[in-house]
Amino acid sequence: MEQTQFLQGRHALITGGGTGIGLAIAQALASAGAQVTITGRRLDVLESAAQAQDNLYPLAMDVAEPDSVLQGIEAARTARGPISICVANAGIAEGRSIAKTDLAFWRKVMAINLDGAFLTLQACLPDMKSCGWGRGIAISSIAGLRGLKGAAAYTASKHGMIGLVRGLAVDYVEAPFTFNAICPGYVDTPIVTRNTTSIAERAGISEEAARNLMIKTNAHKRLIEPEEVAASALWLCSPGAESINGQCIEIAGGQI
Repeated sequence: MEQTQFLQGRHALITGGGTGIGLAIAQALASAGAQVTITGRRLDVLESAAQAQDNLYPLAMDVAEPDSVLQGIEAARTARGPISICVANAGIAEGRSIAKTDLAFWRKVMAINLDGAFLTLQACLPDMKSCGWGRGIAISSIAGLRGLKGAAAYTASKHGMIGLVRGLAVDYVEAPFTFNAICPGYVDTPIVTRNTTSIAERAGISEEAARNLMIKTNAHKRLIEPEEVAASALWLCSPGAESINGQCIEIAGGQI
Protein backbone atom coordinates (compact mmCIF):
# COMPACT_ATOMS: atom_id res chain seq x y z
CA MET A 1 0.00 0.00 0.00
CA GLU A 2 1.32 3.46 -0.84
CA GLN A 3 2.09 5.72 2.10
CA THR A 4 -0.44 8.22 0.82
CA GLN A 5 -3.20 5.64 1.33
CA PHE A 6 -2.33 4.60 4.89
CA LEU A 7 -5.93 5.22 6.02
CA GLN A 8 -7.41 2.84 3.46
CA GLY A 9 -10.21 0.90 5.15
CA ARG A 10 -10.69 3.44 7.95
CA HIS A 11 -13.92 5.35 8.49
CA ALA A 12 -13.56 8.90 9.84
CA LEU A 13 -16.29 11.21 11.08
CA ILE A 14 -15.72 14.98 11.19
CA THR A 15 -18.23 17.26 12.89
CA GLY A 16 -18.53 20.70 11.36
CA GLY A 17 -17.01 19.16 8.25
CA GLY A 18 -18.60 21.33 5.59
CA THR A 19 -16.34 24.38 5.80
CA GLY A 20 -13.08 25.71 7.19
CA ILE A 21 -10.92 23.53 9.41
CA GLY A 22 -13.34 20.61 9.39
CA LEU A 23 -13.46 20.43 5.61
CA ALA A 24 -9.67 20.72 5.32
CA ILE A 25 -9.25 17.81 7.74
CA ALA A 26 -11.88 15.77 5.89
CA GLN A 27 -10.10 16.32 2.59
CA ALA A 28 -6.72 15.37 4.08
CA LEU A 29 -8.06 12.14 5.57
CA ALA A 30 -9.91 11.26 2.36
CA SER A 31 -6.73 11.82 0.35
CA ALA A 32 -5.04 9.31 2.67
CA GLY A 33 -7.65 6.72 1.76
CA ALA A 34 -10.27 7.06 4.51
CA GLN A 35 -14.00 7.04 3.97
CA VAL A 36 -15.02 10.34 5.58
CA THR A 37 -18.44 11.31 6.89
CA ILE A 38 -18.77 15.08 7.21
CA THR A 39 -21.51 16.34 9.50
CA GLY A 40 -23.17 19.65 10.22
CA ARG A 41 -26.57 21.28 10.49
CA ARG A 42 -26.73 22.56 6.90
CA LEU A 43 -27.09 19.63 4.52
CA ASP A 44 -26.77 21.82 1.42
CA VAL A 45 -23.34 23.04 2.54
CA LEU A 46 -22.22 19.48 3.26
CA GLU A 47 -23.49 18.19 -0.08
CA SER A 48 -21.63 20.94 -1.93
CA ALA A 49 -18.42 20.18 -0.03
CA ALA A 50 -18.72 16.46 -0.70
CA GLN A 51 -18.88 17.00 -4.46
CA ALA A 52 -15.35 18.37 -4.53
CA GLN A 53 -13.62 15.11 -3.61
CA ASP A 54 -14.16 11.36 -3.57
CA ASN A 55 -14.72 9.58 -0.26
CA LEU A 56 -16.61 12.49 1.36
CA TYR A 57 -20.16 11.74 2.51
CA PRO A 58 -22.56 14.40 3.87
CA LEU A 59 -24.71 13.78 6.94
CA ALA A 60 -26.96 16.30 8.68
CA MET A 61 -26.30 16.17 12.44
CA ASP A 62 -26.60 18.70 15.26
CA VAL A 63 -23.94 18.11 17.93
CA ALA A 64 -25.96 20.10 20.47
CA GLU A 65 -28.76 17.51 20.32
CA PRO A 66 -27.93 14.11 21.88
CA ASP A 67 -30.51 12.22 19.83
CA SER A 68 -29.22 13.78 16.61
CA VAL A 69 -25.67 12.67 17.45
CA LEU A 70 -26.69 9.10 18.27
CA GLN A 71 -28.90 8.77 15.21
CA GLY A 72 -26.35 10.41 12.92
CA ILE A 73 -23.47 8.22 14.04
CA GLU A 74 -25.62 5.11 13.74
CA ALA A 75 -26.53 6.12 10.18
CA ALA A 76 -22.86 6.73 9.32
CA ARG A 77 -21.87 3.40 10.88
CA THR A 78 -24.55 1.53 8.95
CA ALA A 79 -23.51 3.14 5.67
CA ARG A 80 -19.72 2.91 5.94
CA GLY A 81 -18.82 0.69 8.86
CA PRO A 82 -17.35 1.37 12.31
CA ILE A 83 -15.92 4.83 12.94
CA SER A 84 -12.33 4.58 14.10
CA ILE A 85 -11.37 8.25 13.60
CA CYS A 86 -13.51 10.88 15.32
CA VAL A 87 -12.72 14.57 14.90
CA ALA A 88 -14.81 16.79 17.18
CA ASN A 89 -14.51 20.05 15.28
CA ALA A 90 -18.00 21.62 15.32
CA GLY A 91 -18.12 24.80 17.35
CA ILE A 92 -19.09 28.42 17.65
CA ALA A 93 -16.78 31.34 18.40
CA GLU A 94 -18.91 34.10 19.86
CA GLY A 95 -17.42 36.68 22.18
CA ARG A 96 -19.36 38.27 25.03
CA SER A 97 -18.14 39.86 28.25
CA ILE A 98 -18.91 37.97 31.43
CA ALA A 99 -21.20 40.80 32.54
CA LYS A 100 -23.31 40.30 29.41
CA THR A 101 -23.21 36.51 29.50
CA ASP A 102 -26.55 35.15 30.60
CA LEU A 103 -27.16 31.50 31.37
CA ALA A 104 -28.81 30.86 28.00
CA PHE A 105 -25.72 32.09 26.12
CA TRP A 106 -23.38 30.15 28.41
CA ARG A 107 -25.33 26.94 27.86
CA LYS A 108 -25.47 27.49 24.10
CA VAL A 109 -21.68 27.74 23.86
CA MET A 110 -21.15 24.73 26.12
CA ALA A 111 -23.77 22.64 24.32
CA ILE A 112 -22.12 23.07 20.94
CA ASN A 113 -18.43 23.26 21.81
CA LEU A 114 -18.01 21.00 24.84
CA ASP A 115 -21.10 18.82 25.05
CA GLY A 116 -20.91 18.24 21.30
CA ALA A 117 -17.33 16.96 21.59
CA PHE A 118 -18.26 14.72 24.52
CA LEU A 119 -21.31 13.23 22.80
CA THR A 120 -19.48 12.58 19.53
CA LEU A 121 -16.39 11.00 21.06
CA GLN A 122 -18.47 8.92 23.46
CA ALA A 123 -20.66 7.59 20.64
CA CYS A 124 -17.62 6.59 18.57
CA LEU A 125 -15.78 4.77 21.37
CA PRO A 126 -17.56 1.42 20.88
CA ASP A 127 -16.47 1.45 17.23
CA MET A 128 -12.85 2.10 18.18
CA LYS A 129 -13.06 -0.90 20.52
CA SER A 130 -14.56 -3.12 17.84
CA CYS A 131 -11.88 -2.03 15.35
CA GLY A 132 -9.04 -2.43 17.83
CA TRP A 133 -7.73 0.97 16.76
CA GLY A 134 -8.91 4.54 17.23
CA ARG A 135 -8.02 8.20 17.01
CA GLY A 136 -9.99 10.92 18.78
CA ILE A 137 -9.14 14.53 17.98
CA ALA A 138 -10.78 17.61 19.50
CA ILE A 139 -10.30 20.93 17.72
CA SER A 140 -9.85 23.23 20.70
CA SER A 141 -8.16 26.62 20.40
CA ILE A 142 -5.23 28.59 21.70
CA ALA A 143 -7.99 30.01 23.93
CA GLY A 144 -8.07 26.57 25.53
CA LEU A 145 -4.62 27.27 26.95
CA ARG A 146 -4.97 30.91 27.89
CA GLY A 147 -7.76 33.40 28.42
CA LEU A 148 -9.35 35.14 25.47
CA LYS A 149 -10.45 38.65 26.42
CA GLY A 150 -14.17 39.22 26.20
CA ALA A 151 -15.00 35.56 25.61
CA ALA A 152 -15.23 33.78 28.95
CA ALA A 153 -17.74 31.17 27.81
CA TYR A 154 -15.77 30.33 24.68
CA THR A 155 -12.53 30.15 26.67
CA ALA A 156 -14.09 27.84 29.26
CA SER A 157 -15.53 25.55 26.59
CA LYS A 158 -12.18 25.19 24.84
CA HIS A 159 -10.38 24.51 28.13
CA GLY A 160 -13.01 21.85 28.76
CA MET A 161 -12.29 20.12 25.46
CA ILE A 162 -8.64 19.75 26.46
CA GLY A 163 -9.68 18.26 29.79
CA LEU A 164 -11.95 15.84 27.97
CA VAL A 165 -9.22 14.41 25.73
CA ARG A 166 -6.77 14.22 28.62
CA GLY A 167 -9.31 12.27 30.64
CA LEU A 168 -9.94 9.90 27.74
CA ALA A 169 -6.22 9.48 27.14
CA VAL A 170 -5.75 8.36 30.76
CA ASP A 171 -8.78 6.07 30.69
CA TYR A 172 -7.55 4.25 27.59
CA VAL A 173 -3.79 4.67 27.97
CA GLU A 174 -3.13 0.95 27.40
CA ALA A 175 -5.56 0.64 24.49
CA PRO A 176 -4.61 1.19 20.83
CA PHE A 177 -6.40 4.54 20.88
CA THR A 178 -5.10 8.09 21.20
CA PHE A 179 -6.96 11.26 22.16
CA ASN A 180 -5.44 14.66 21.46
CA ALA A 181 -6.43 18.29 21.11
CA ILE A 182 -5.34 20.67 18.38
CA CYS A 183 -5.19 24.29 19.53
CA PRO A 184 -5.02 26.76 16.63
CA GLY A 185 -4.73 30.50 16.82
CA TYR A 186 -6.78 32.56 14.38
CA VAL A 187 -7.40 30.54 11.22
CA ASP A 188 -8.49 31.97 7.88
CA THR A 189 -12.03 30.54 7.90
CA PRO A 190 -15.59 31.87 7.61
CA ILE A 191 -15.64 32.19 11.42
CA VAL A 192 -12.87 34.79 11.25
CA THR A 193 -14.78 36.60 8.51
CA ARG A 194 -17.90 36.74 10.70
CA ASN A 195 -15.89 37.80 13.74
CA THR A 196 -14.28 40.59 11.73
CA THR A 197 -17.68 42.20 11.22
CA SER A 198 -18.72 41.59 14.83
CA ILE A 199 -15.53 43.08 16.30
CA ALA A 200 -15.70 46.08 13.98
CA GLU A 201 -19.27 46.83 15.04
CA ARG A 202 -18.61 46.39 18.78
CA ALA A 203 -15.36 48.38 18.79
CA GLY A 204 -16.43 51.05 16.30
CA ILE A 205 -13.47 50.37 14.00
CA SER A 206 -13.07 49.39 10.38
CA GLU A 207 -13.24 45.76 9.31
CA GLU A 208 -9.64 45.99 8.15
CA ALA A 209 -8.58 47.14 11.61
CA ALA A 210 -10.65 44.39 13.22
CA ARG A 211 -9.04 41.76 11.00
CA ASN A 212 -5.59 43.10 11.84
CA LEU A 213 -6.36 42.73 15.55
CA MET A 214 -6.85 39.00 15.04
CA ILE A 215 -3.83 38.67 12.78
CA LYS A 216 -1.59 40.34 15.38
CA THR A 217 -2.74 37.84 18.00
CA ASN A 218 -0.92 35.07 16.11
CA ALA A 219 2.78 35.19 16.99
CA HIS A 220 3.92 35.11 13.35
CA LYS A 221 1.50 37.91 12.44
CA ARG A 222 -0.55 36.10 9.82
CA LEU A 223 -3.70 34.02 9.74
CA ILE A 224 -3.19 30.27 9.83
CA GLU A 225 -4.39 28.27 6.83
CA PRO A 226 -6.92 25.47 7.45
CA GLU A 227 -4.56 23.07 5.69
CA GLU A 228 -1.95 23.66 8.41
CA VAL A 229 -4.39 22.38 11.03
CA ALA A 230 -5.40 19.50 8.77
CA ALA A 231 -1.77 18.43 8.45
CA SER A 232 -1.55 18.04 12.22
CA ALA A 233 -4.75 16.01 12.34
CA LEU A 234 -3.48 13.75 9.56
CA TRP A 235 -0.19 13.26 11.40
CA LEU A 236 -2.03 12.21 14.58
CA CYS A 237 -3.72 9.47 12.52
CA SER A 238 -0.55 8.35 10.80
CA PRO A 239 1.91 5.54 11.53
CA GLY A 240 4.49 6.73 14.02
CA ALA A 241 2.10 8.88 16.07
CA GLU A 242 0.88 6.02 18.28
CA SER A 243 2.55 7.44 21.40
CA ILE A 244 1.22 10.98 20.97
CA ASN A 245 -1.62 10.86 23.49
CA GLY A 246 -3.34 13.38 25.75
CA GLN A 247 -1.47 16.26 24.13
CA CYS A 248 -2.31 19.79 23.02
CA ILE A 249 -0.84 20.56 19.62
CA GLU A 250 -0.44 24.36 19.47
CA ILE A 251 -0.66 25.95 16.03
CA ALA A 252 -0.28 29.65 16.63
CA GLY A 253 2.95 30.68 14.95
CA GLY A 254 5.07 30.71 18.08
CA GLN A 255 5.13 30.49 21.84
CA ILE A 256 2.05 31.60 23.76
